[in-house]
Amino acid sequence: MSRPLIVGLTGSIGMGKSTVAAMFEAAGVPVFDADAEVRAMQGPDGELVPAIEAAFPGSTDEGGVSREKLGALVFGDPEELARLEAIVHPAVATKREAFLIEHAGAPVVVFDIPLLFEKGGAGSVDRVVVVSAPAETQRARVLARPGMTEEKFAHILELQTPDAQKRARADHVIDTGTTLEQTEDAVIALAAELRAESAA
Repeated sequence: MSRPLIVGLTGSIGMGKSTVAAMFEAAGVPVFDADAEVRAMQGPDGELVPAIEAAFPGSTDEGGVSREKLGALVFGDPEELARLEAIVHPAVATKREAFLIEHAGAPVVVFDIPLLFEKGGAGSVDRVVVVSAPAETQRARVLARPGMTEEKFAHILELQTPDAQKRARADHVIDTGTTLEQTEDAVIALAAELRAESAA
């Protein structure tokens, strides 16, 4: 049975990955957004809320999992973080399997994975697409976010594989340091190229 060509879409903070993911969707390529799935499963009436509350009492409220309360319990504690990941990761994997079954007939699907290289997921996809922009563009975008500080930005960058390394390991790079139109043209062209690869 043929299956879709699986494309891992990644990029450091502020590089425009979400924008590019939306452009792939607009170009007719199904996109699996792991972060969005986690948010839904941890939101009001989310399926992971009872398990997370059981493991981390007081971490949820009527809005689902409270990021602040849960963060206070697991932040900086590798063991607690591992306990949380043991609840979340299998659930995401199940959603991903269901997504693949649903789109089994599609030539190409995209997995939107922010920490693709950091978490060692590059081996589980067929092609890696890295979204990138010049450092000064990235910096301006991130520092414009509410609540962002120079310190927070520096800390996030430390945790992420450097952009240059991501670009070096990518099969394709989408540059978002251009106009939105140019980026969209690049995404549409790449979607067509990947479809042709899948057909071959």
